[in-house]
Formats: sequence, structure tokens, C-alpha cells
Amino acid sequence: MTNLKNNVKYVKGVGEARAKTLNKLGIYDLEDLITYYPRSYEDRSQIKKIKDITDGEKVSIEVRAIMPVNVRMMGRYKSIEKTIFTDETGNITVTWFNQPYISKQIKRGEKYRLFGKVSVKGSFIEMNSPVFDPIDKNSNTGKIIPVYPLISEIKPNTMRKIISNGLELTDKLEEIEPDYIVKKYNLMDYDTAIRQIHFPSSFENFKKARKRLVFDELMGMQLGLLKLKGENDDEVKGIKYSKDVNMSDAINDLPFKLTNAQKKVLEEINSDMENTKPMNRLLQGDVGSGKTIVAIIAAYKAVKSGYQAVILAPTMILAKQHLENCNEILSKYGIKCDILVGGMTAKTKREALSKIESGETDVVIGTHALLEENVVFNKLGLVVTDEQHRFGVKQRSKIIAKGDNPDVLVMSATPIPRTLALILYGDLDISIIDELPPNRKKIETIAVSKKAESRINSFVKQQVNQGRQVYIVCPLVDKTENLEDEKLSSATEKYEQYKKDEFKEYRLGLLHGKMKPKEKEKVMEDFKDGKIDILISTTVIEVGVDVPNASIMIIENAERFGLAQLHQLRGRVGRGEYASYCILKYGSNGKKTKERMELMVKTDNGMEVAEKDLELRGSGDFFGTMQHGLPEFKIANLFTDVEELKEVQALAIEIINEDPKLTQEKNKKLNKLVMQRFTSKQAITI
Repeated sequence: MTNLKNNVKYVKGVGEARAKTLNKLGIYDLEDLITYYPRSYEDRSQIKKIKDITDGEKVSIEVRAIMPVNVRMMGRYKSIEKTIFTDETGNITVTWFNQPYISKQIKRGEKYRLFGKVSVKGSFIEMNSPVFDPIDKNSNTGKIIPVYPLISEIKPNTMRKIISNGLELTDKLEEIEPDYIVKKYNLMDYDTAIRQIHFPSSFENFKKARKRLVFDELMGMQLGLLKLKGENDDEVKGIKYSKDVNMSDAINDLPFKLTNAQKKVLEEINSDMENTKPMNRLLQGDVGSGKTIVAIIAAYKAVKSGYQAVILAPTMILAKQHLENCNEILSKYGIKCDILVGGMTAKTKREALSKIESGETDVVIGTHALLEENVVFNKLGLVVTDEQHRFGVKQRSKIIAKGDNPDVLVMSATPIPRTLALILYGDLDISIIDELPPNRKKIETIAVSKKAESRINSFVKQQVNQGRQVYIVCPLVDKTENLEDEKLSSATEKYEQYKKDEFKEYRLGLLHGKMKPKEKEKVMEDFKDGKIDILISTTVIEVGVDVPNASIMIIENAERFGLAQLHQLRGRVGRGEYASYCILKYGSNGKKTKERMELMVKTDNGMEVAEKDLELRGSGDFFGTMQHGLPEFKIANLFTDVEELKEVQALAIEIINEDPKLTQEKNKKLNKLVMQRFTSKQAITI
């Protein structure tokens, strides 16, 4: 049996150097390679006659060359290659660029199969730079061709050959689902599904292969969630907090009034905390809706009832912000708050750990540093995770295990349609803060094409001259990320361009995910402290700090972001007293793009945006599952596979009810599937 964990460098056509390129795509071993699924497909199997060709379509034709290829040199290194082909219905002129060797490959009188984009102007028909095969071969044409998401160092044809070579290396792949499930749901066998998803012999077989692989991913997720979180274990006894500790005591002392939505959510949390069953609640609310204050009031009840609370934040800077907020509200009650983050000096960390273990610290705010084994709590009663999608199930389980069935509150600013949330978080009670505090400024959203660049830049200068700050968000870090994204804005390129030209008189900052954590923290701190006027960034600022002075959010190539992510980014501004603006710059004039931009301009309701996002996503759009804080999948799409998700969830509940730990002989493969899903390099995040 083939070892699927063999290093990808041993696959024919890879080697040491190319293996490093594949590593950038998350491909390290043979298993990664054969499960690196195509993004889309080109149907090169349907042959058209020349007379039936329409302008602008990509098409396959079978034709004969009626003249030799004419090579015309345009300087030392540039050339144009032209020839004319025919079938019984007409002629077509075919042009290549800078490929003089084609004159030796195309011979007059021989038949070929071509695939490419055509231009029809009156009776003149032309095809530019097609791929082609002699009529008796079909390495590039005559079949359905997979299209993979790639980076510039690797060409599409090369990737197809490498994956084909990888599949040839593998023996028949072992079935990963139990026979009873494969038969009951009429699933294609796993080995065939993997081969057909890459090189489908027909679109019918592609659909069957995709259905099978989607089923596997969803089954692994649903069983894992039910098994790990113990959805069906009602016997677990949690903490019953004192009814004598009233949240209203802290609420009435606040320097501002809570919204009705916040009060309702706190009533739900209070009820959970006074119940013996451990609280397991998801708190959803737009950026700026006031989730943090809800968590702080819950921490007040936990501490005053004799327990410790912990707030887990995704970044150091956000942890520091939470610490400031906690101290401001809780210090007057003698509640001691402290922080634990990476990068602390050994002495400071030792002191913090000692206070946590002794119980001197009541509320601990921190990052992943809180998950380390040396963090011991005195009496942990409440766990709050902020921006929950940044933490894996295993990570959250680690912090929960530091207490004795503590109450858990997971907070998310990412709007997930309620129907989807109920399926994904079946074991969690869901609370939604669906109104913003009255002091939040409405953000004026404007959608513009690239033509408005100079007008936008003038507006930015005007705002900065008035003392405001600006975010400019780009979809890429740099141009090497994706072969097809050459027209997209990259943060590094924009930063260099603006520094030299448009905004050279202002203080600019650059922020992206490839920077070291300390560098990122420093840039964000400088922006918060007003030392940077314009911050050029990728989406790393999606989960960020409050910068009340930032009044403009510009999003480059807005058409490349999911609606919910655009809404998240928009929420970074409008946090202070100044009028705020979100400017969506789009580079596509397609109908779907315009519809999406119009929706963003029209509504600022996160849940409405999320529902529309779900409705608008096409079956081929796998872009942006992570932005919703949902699990990362290689093939399943939670927006278009909702029906499959419901079916799998019902089956998973049935299986777990009968066999909670998946120890029965018939479910051993399912247990293995769960273990792989939850310990893989792309572990589920929730």
C-alpha cells in the first residue's frame, strides 16, 4: 500500500526546489497533493464547427492547417506566429505570440484539435494563443481539464502533470467511510472519487465525485463537533452561580446605557449561569455592537460568585484593549484584572502565572499564551473567546479543561445566517445583539470604479489634513501570490506607490500577515496612537483595535471579498465622533459585482448582508469560508451545500446517539475520519 505521507518531492516532476513551491500551497506530502482539488474546470471535450462559433467564447475545434506557420520577428526577442486552419464549414486565422517553435509543431495538411478564445468580426474569425494537440492525442484538449488555484512559480500544465503523476503513484485508495454508509447513500467509492475529481471523464462523474468528497468533509466535521463537545451528554454538571450576585449592580454603574439587545442577551447569560448545566453560548453581533461589555458583566457575576474568568483574544493588541476596558469597569469593585501574552519578560510572566494560580488575579485576558500547560487557574468559572473563529476546537477545549466544567461564551462579530448557525453550532445556544449603541456613527458607504481614483485620493488628503486617519485594504500581500491576480492591488505595491507619489507628504504604515507578530503589533499600536496617517493593509485588520480617529475605510478590488468580510472591514471605522466613510473600489463591471456593491451601499445590517451573501454565492465560489468564521474545507462549500449539511448532520446525530465515542466496529472508520479532520494541518476552526 502506498504511504500517503511520503514527501511530495519524490513525485515525478517535483524534486527539492519545486517541493518548496508546493509547500507554499500547503502541499507537503502525497496525501496533500491528491487532495489539492481543482478550483474549476474547462470543458475542452465538446467540439464545435467553425461556422457555429460565437464571439468571445472559449471553444474546441478540429481543423486542418492549410498553410505553414508564418513567423514574423518584432525585434530581437518578440515574434508573432500566424497560420490558417479549416474544417468543412469555414476558415479560422490562429495567432500565437513569442512562440517561434510552433512553426515546427504545426505542419501544413495535418489535422489538429485546438482550444482557445475566439474573436468574430464579420466574416473574419480569429483564435489567439490556443492550446493544441495533434488529432490522435488529447493531452491538452478533447477532455475536461482541471483548473487549480496557483501561484506564479508554477504553471497550470505543470500542476496537472504533477497531480497526474501523484495519482499514478498511489495504489487503490482505502475506503474511509463504513460500507453501510456508502451503500445507504449510494456514494461513489473513495478511490474513484479522488481520481474523478481531478480528471473527470464526464461532468456526471464529476458531480458524483464531488458529492462523495463533500459528504466526507461534512461528516468529519459534524461527527467531530458532536463527539468533542459532548452534545448529547446532559449529565455534565456545571457551576451554579449565586442568585444573590446581580448583574444589574454593575450595569447601573456603567457610564452609558446598554441597548435593549444587550440587556436581553445578559438576561439569557444570567439565566445560563444560574443553571447547573454548563453555559455553552454563541454571542453574535456586528463590530461595535457592544459584545465586550456583555462579556465583562458576565465576568463580574463569575468573580463576585467566587470564580475566575478568562477572556481569550486573537491578538496581543486586542488583549491589551480588553484589559483597559475590564480595568475601567471592574476595578471599582476590587476585581483584579491581568494580562498574559507572548513576548512578556520571564519575570513578568512568572508573576502573572503566580497570581493566576493563587487566585489573586480574578479576570485574566490573554492570547494563545493562555493555552500553555504552565497556566494553572485557582478556580476557573467562565471562559470567553473573542472572535471565536481564530481558535480551533482543540484550543478551546484546552482552556476549558483548565476549569471544572466552566461556563463558555464564544463571541463573533462575523454574521452567520441563523439557519446556518443552528446547523454549525447545534450544541450552542445562540444570542444575537441586533442593534448598535446610539453613539455609533452611521458609516456612509460608497461604491466606485477605478476611474474615481484621483477623486478618492483628494478626499483622503482632505480628511487627513483635518486630522483623521485612513485604512486602505488590499486583497493581496504582493503580486507573487496568485498567477491570475496580476490586476489586483497588493498591499506592498500600493504602499511603495503611495509613499513615492500620491501620499508622499503623509505618514504611511504597512501591515500584512507575512510580517512577524511583533512588527504587526508595533504598526497597529502606532496607528492607534496617531503616529500613522494612512495604513495600507491586508485583511489582518479585520479583527483589530478601536481607532476612534479613523474615519475612512478604502477597500481595493472590493469585488474579490465576500459581503460579510466587506461588512466586517467597514466596521473598523465609525467608532468615534467623526463622520465616517467606507469606499468600495471595484474593478469588475459584471452584473453580480454591481448587485453586491449596491447591497453594501444600501444596508448596514450584518445579518441582512450575511443572508444575501448566502443567496448570491454560486456553486463554483469557494472563496471566503474562513471570513465567516466557519470551518476551512478543501471542497465543501457551506453556502451551497446546506442541504447536504442538513442530511449529514441528521445522520451524525443518529450515529452519535447510538455510539457516542465511535467505538463500535462498524464506526471505526468514522472515528479515524474525525481524528484526521481535527488534527490535520487545516484543523477545523469554530
